[in-house]
Amino acid sequence: MLQIAHLSFASPLVLAPLAGYSDLPFRLLCKRYGAGYCVSEMISCHGLSYGQQNTLKLLSSVQQERPVSFQLFGADPEVMADAAEVLATHSPEMIDINMGCPVKKVTKRGAGAALMTNRKLAENILNKIVSRVSIPVTVKIRSGKDADSITAGTFAKMAEDQGVAAITVHARTWAQGFSGKIDPAVIAEVKKTVNIPVIGNGDVLSYQDARQMMAETGCDGVMIGRGALGNPWIFKETGRPENLSEIVAGAREHLRLIEQFLPADRLLGHVKSQISRYFKGLPGSSTVRMKIFAANNLQSLREIIDFYAGLF
Repeated sequence: MLQIAHLSFASPLVLAPLAGYSDLPFRLLCKRYGAGYCVSEMISCHGLSYGQQNTLKLLSSVQQERPVSFQLFGADPEVMADAAEVLATHSPEMIDINMGCPVKKVTKRGAGAALMTNRKLAENILNKIVSRVSIPVTVKIRSGKDADSITAGTFAKMAEDQGVAAITVHARTWAQGFSGKIDPAVIAEVKKTVNIPVIGNGDVLSYQDARQMMAETGCDGVMIGRGALGNPWIFKETGRPENLSEIVAGAREHLRLIEQFLPADRLLGHVKSQISRYFKGLPGSSTVRMKIFAANNLQSLREIIDFYAGLF
């Protein structure tokens, strides 16, 4: 069990905020298979403040996925606080602040991982947000700027001092991006430094990986990102089914949820990217994945999945 502020979660395993993937249908599926809670895709503070429709769509939620955390990014303290207030009106259980994204279009504006190199600005942002909303605020960070600047421990302590309720540590540096290996020792160091819950993140590709991270670092929970794509069963001890028909059934259920909650016919590329991942590593997977990406409408995609299902 994971405890953050007044909230208790049945599982310590959490779905990460994956840009382009952690939408409502995927969050619902991961919650169904055991995620303690899920975090939304990154939401722009400016998009919220300006009331941009494409940004507001990211706030779509239903009772079945609760508890949920919405993740906010930006680098202007006032705009971030204003946006946090907007988020709070949608009643998420938590608000997460992104201070770890290494993608250039985010960091070039001083947001994401760039905030770890501007401690004063990061402190100001957290202080203003925590003072303006009544729900728990968490923050996601990285190890530091690069191998010569591992600052996660002191940065986490600063966040705790500003009233943050929990901290997630992706144990790679900004310079690493998504390459190389994580350094679990960084997570362990943060856990020793703060008194709030610490959630480890990075290189978790199975339920067993998550448990090993908790045992090795002492962290209170584990956030799972890319390992959950095409494999929402990762949050269960039993993991991905060995029965191929169950895997295909999972893909069909994901497609059903996408059609229920998203304008699926206008997001065909997104749908194909999500669904194709279920077939990775299965018999004949290269052929079926090629067919999925060649599908020119949802009906064709359904027929491909149904045909594959009929083989088992």
